[in-house]
Amino acid sequence: MKDWQSAIKVTASAHSVKEVCQTLHLCRSTYYQYQHQTKPEQFKRRQVLYQQIRRIYFDHRRVYGAPKVHEELLREGYHASLKLVQKLMRHLGLRSIVVKKWRYEHNNYIDQMTYPNLLKQDFKAVKPNQKWAADITYIPTKTDGWCYLATIMDLYSRKIIAHKLSRHMTTELVVNVLNQACETRTVKAGLILHTDLGSQYRSTALETALKQHAIRHSYSKRGYPYDNSVVESFHASFKKEEVYQRTYKDYHEANLAQFSYIEGFYNSRRIISADGYLTPDEKEQLVS
Repeated sequence: MKDWQSAIKVTASAHSVKEVCQTLHLCRSTYYQYQHQTKPEQFKRRQVLYQQIRRIYFDHRRVYGAPKVHEELLREGYHASLKLVQKLMRHLGLRSIVVKKWRYEHNNYIDQMTYPNLLKQDFKAVKPNQKWAADITYIPTKTDGWCYLATIMDLYSRKIIAHKLSRHMTTELVVNVLNQACETRTVKAGLILHTDLGSQYRSTALETALKQHAIRHSYSKRGYPYDNSVVESFHASFKKEEVYQRTYKDYHEANLAQFSYIEGFYNSRRIISADGYLTPDEKEQLVS
């Protein structure tokens, strides 16, 4: 063994790394390399974790922070504490994509009729097709301007069960999305659809379609987005994780992107902490 290696063993416990390296005229990289060689199992384990953390992070569109990366590691059989995952992610310079928080813009053009709030912020359901929530969000494109994504979520699993992108925000758009949901799901009398008070959701055409399927319509209170916060949260995540990460040339490119995000990632691969770190598809399989 070289003299400097013997000296490290004698002095390392009593002195800082900086002091040891300065005294022995060593580069810190040489010191750390030696330390890793003396602890091969721990070093190898860390290298494996670094690789797996990086893979999980990029496989999930760079949207996972340490808690979800940690959960994915456990699901795959890798054992590590959350604190260790947080530490290794800091070393790798990995962090969840962060954007400005969504801000609600109050609509002053709502009539003074009374609209029932049947949901009353009770977002829990014991099985699918008890409570749905719907909303519309905006997607900018270069050549086609604003496009409008309408979605319906099943609150049991938080799965997006129907979605459609349109160049225009019309009543026809929300009716088409409702019909899409009813074609792919089992609809029984008593099902609740919760929406905000947008004009499309207050339309006669939508009310007629809801009555045909015996679906009860629930509305958010005026100027109170928290009544529909679960689907609002989904749209915020969609914007953060997909829309704000790129620029769409036109409607067709945006439409492909929203379909890929919802069907190829969100429903099938994105774990949700509120659902016990299950994906929406996995949550629905529990009662299938």
